[in-house]
Amino acid sequence: MPTLRHAAALLPAFLLPAVSRAADVSAVSPEWQPLAFSVFAAIILATIYVTYVAAKRVRSASDFYTAGGGISGLQNGWAIAGDYLSAASFLGIAGLISLYGYDGFMYSVGFLVAYVTVLLLIAEPCRNIGKYTLSDILAYRNDPKLSRVFGAISVITVSTFYLTAQMVGGGVLVKTLIGIDYEVSVIAVGILMLAYVLFGGMVATTWVQIIKAVLLVIASLVIVMLVWTPYGFSLPAFMADVVGDAKVQARVATLLGDAAKTMTPAELGQRFLEPGLYYKVPIDQISLAMALVFGTAGLPHILMRFFTVRSAQQARKSVLWAMAIIGGFYVLTLFLGFGAAHLVGPASIAAVDAGGNMAGPLLAQFLGGGPNSFLGNFFLAFVSAVAFATIVAVVAGLVLASASAMAHDLYVGVVRAGHDVPASEQVSAARVATVIVGALAIAIGIAAKGQNVAVLVGLAFAVAASANFPCILLTLYWRRSNTGGMVAGMLVGTIVAVGLTLVSPNLTYPKAVRAAAHKVLDAAPAKRAAIDAVLAAPDAAPATVQKARKDAAALDKAVAKAEGDLKKVEGEETSFMGLEKPLIDLKNPGIISIPLGFLAVILGSLLTRDRRAESTWNEVYVRQNTGLLINTAAKH
Repeated sequence: MPTLRHAAALLPAFLLPAVSRAADVSAVSPEWQPLAFSVFAAIILATIYVTYVAAKRVRSASDFYTAGGGISGLQNGWAIAGDYLSAASFLGIAGLISLYGYDGFMYSVGFLVAYVTVLLLIAEPCRNIGKYTLSDILAYRNDPKLSRVFGAISVITVSTFYLTAQMVGGGVLVKTLIGIDYEVSVIAVGILMLAYVLFGGMVATTWVQIIKAVLLVIASLVIVMLVWTPYGFSLPAFMADVVGDAKVQARVATLLGDAAKTMTPAELGQRFLEPGLYYKVPIDQISLAMALVFGTAGLPHILMRFFTVRSAQQARKSVLWAMAIIGGFYVLTLFLGFGAAHLVGPASIAAVDAGGNMAGPLLAQFLGGGPNSFLGNFFLAFVSAVAFATIVAVVAGLVLASASAMAHDLYVGVVRAGHDVPASEQVSAARVATVIVGALAIAIGIAAKGQNVAVLVGLAFAVAASANFPCILLTLYWRRSNTGGMVAGMLVGTIVAVGLTLVSPNLTYPKAVRAAAHKVLDAAPAKRAAIDAVLAAPDAAPATVQKARKDAAALDKAVAKAEGDLKKVEGEETSFMGLEKPLIDLKNPGIISIPLGFLAVILGSLLTRDRRAESTWNEVYVRQNTGLLINTAAKH
């Protein structure tokens, strides 16, 4: 019977926090877990207090969905950064850089460039046209009911993909750090998220995201300062030490395989600063970059943030602040990743989590004095608690987006046909929807225990880029765009993005898994004999013996993983889709699904007529550029 296992390994581990697999080695020893728990509790209590204060300000639907539009550009910039800088950014990208060097940093560039698209094309028009949700933007010109139905379905789909990955990530992170059972950890994430949204709405969510973003930036700055200070803040000196590190050179040699045999240590270190260690097919990286850049402009929880500010000018200002904060943070990830590679070592990072997601916390622990010191474990706990707060804040934003789609778009807009609905009833509907979404998130998170659900994050970006973005962009900027095009774009973009992912190399193909596992097992005896020879040598240097022991531990882990992989695919010959091998070589479908999404909107609009879309174009054009009559948006 098909399970989530068949969807394993669909995206790089960096795309979600520590969810690729449970940690193989606990990052915190039992005697220090009470300290970790205390730090977690302190940060959680602070955010709960914020929610308590914010709950007093939630009196209307506008307060619940958009914080009454009273958030300033600076505040919203920090909140956007808090919403966008998920633990995937903090843990995942730093980990990717620590394991793969240059290729990891290129993801930072892709995430940052995404906000240029948002600033230039989306932020101000969305603020001037919409009111609460993505569907408000589409419904202004197109058929209101169809727009709200398809818009809500898309929002819920994208949010669910992203939400599940974050829930699993939070559960694994808490289990790894403080030893609480995975199921209890997921329930704790869900309860906290429900508390933020259920009682505080967008007001609490905004301030939790601001606090989390500030803590994230402070934690990163402190770590980078400690890493860089010994070099007098000299970048060349720091990078020279990184590429000259034997641990880094060994990692590159492992990645390159036979090609490394003819390279000198210096050449291996230099290779860490060059592309190709992670993504060896350029078109794959281009496709993923397209999904990240355009998907950001279609993520529902990001779009909602532009409705929380007072004016279009504040919307522009909030994006500028967000770009500055996000850009500065991604520069810091370079030093977090390279610092972890140099000081902790790629092998030690992978021993705790094979995806590298614990690189940042382990670096903090090292800088504080190591795994046996109070300060080291305090730093580790603080950084991990900030990452946990990051997950909960992002989850809260996603739940609010889904609840808004269910309550505002489906209940008020479709079931009640947009008639005047009392504010109290709207808020009650939103809270009921929040409980439904939250309960589903907890249930799916528990069901996905031990699974690699990275595919869901990739699908979130792919669907947002292929369905939401084309529909929003052409609705705002193309006179001929109409309801037929919007429906076609939503359907084609979503179906193609999901369909191509299900036949891509990202799924688990049993034959390929067996081949890789047997390769490891067949090579293991020779490697073990070589390690045993070193350990048995009476005149072996201490450093050589220590390296041999690490190699032995790594080999044991590789053999255990290979044996486990063989058990997982025992008796299976095909993937979830019944394929023995992928139909396409792309790991991310963006380069195909995004153009097809645009093409569907264009053809659907040209082949159908919609008097409403035609008659409202002039008003839409004026409103998106001036913001005139913005308070009449809901009446449309």
